[in-house]
Amino acid sequence: MRRAVFGAGVAKPRKCNDHPFPYHTELELEITTLTNLGSGLGRVPLPAAEGAATGDGWVVMVPFALPGERVRVRVFRNHRNFSEADLVAVLTPSPERVEPRCPIFGRCGGCQYQHLAYPAQLAWKQRQVAELLEHLAGIPGFSVSPVAASPQAYHYRSKITPHFAPPRAGQTGPVPIGFLRQGTRFDLVDVPECLLATPAINERLTTVRAGVHARQGEYVRASTLLLREAGGAVTTDHDTVITEVIPVDPAGGRPPLRLRFLARDFFQNNPFILPAFVRHVRDEAAATGASRLIDAYCGSGLFALAAAPAFTAVAGVEVSASSVHFARENARDNGIPNATFLAGDASTLFAGLDPQFRPEDTVVVIDPPRKGCDEAFLGQLFAFGPRAVVYVSCDPATQMRDLRHFLTAGYTLRTAQPFDLFPQTRHLECVLTLTRK
Repeated sequence: MRRAVFGAGVAKPRKCNDHPFPYHTELELEITTLTNLGSGLGRVPLPAAEGAATGDGWVVMVPFALPGERVRVRVFRNHRNFSEADLVAVLTPSPERVEPRCPIFGRCGGCQYQHLAYPAQLAWKQRQVAELLEHLAGIPGFSVSPVAASPQAYHYRSKITPHFAPPRAGQTGPVPIGFLRQGTRFDLVDVPECLLATPAINERLTTVRAGVHARQGEYVRASTLLLREAGGAVTTDHDTVITEVIPVDPAGGRPPLRLRFLARDFFQNNPFILPAFVRHVRDEAAATGASRLIDAYCGSGLFALAAAPAFTAVAGVEVSASSVHFARENARDNGIPNATFLAGDASTLFAGLDPQFRPEDTVVVIDPPRKGCDEAFLGQLFAFGPRAVVYVSCDPATQMRDLRHFLTAGYTLRTAQPFDLFPQTRHLECVLTLTRK
């Protein structure tokens, strides 16, 4: 369904549940909190005749509405126990509401928080981690550390992947090149400039967009572009070798860590906060007292090589053969002799482990994809039983789901440290440190 913020009406969908509100019913309500998806949440009373036991009221989710605001909204979808609505007007604004810097904020689905002052974004993300710990992991009242802020709240992304589709029959004019429209799964909004991307990427984006528009009649299927920056240079070639220089410990006098990897391979996309992020993971792992470290999902060796000087031996495993190739080269080029890397699925990580990695002397760093850890990996991890685990995640919801299994397996949560690698969005990275009882 195509929608727009502030209530640009659309035709009623063919299949529409009118309970408890008919399509496009307008309501006034108070927003009390933010969901971990970035939407405002408020409640409205229902008549007793509706037959719904709603407690404090029926929940209504409203993108781009902020806690403390009174708003007018227009319902566009009813679910079993809540409704979704578009924001029509802010009747009483929050003192934390600010003017979004991007002219297409609210239409582009890439950002959720440009209208929220940055200190408030950090406070709400900290609160949401605490709420997820309580409701998904069953740990109420845990002291979550304040969110580590990004040194840059805009122009921090070193990689973007805009999308475009070939022209439809009869379509005239340039095709949109950008990201998914807010609230849709297929509709694209044109993005001439992304205020989250680095200036160098935006400068190159202008040229890339012009090239696509000049040849758009030649495309027969939807495509995704790649723009990645390192050291001021921007590449659009997936097979280009990128070099990132990370000052992991500048105060300690050690030279920076230099990592090479393919532009298409995974690597964190906020280089401004990355040194502090990596130092925290290294320091948490070292503070466990372990002498050996295993880095599952190791990529091109970021955490393993940054931590290697603090350990007797380090081993990394990664499913991407190209990433393992570069991890080995990165170890050699940085003069790190105590790190080894294996290509393989993390779910078979412990099958042929070197005997020197005894569980009581080993800490495991895990940084799984957004979906979290699968049962096979968790099963073998718990069977191995390392003395500690440092769990890095870009999705705290799946992380807290996995945390329940760690608690059952005899681990205790020691610290929870969120990092804001993604300002202006609902996303964040969270680092949990767990020790075996």
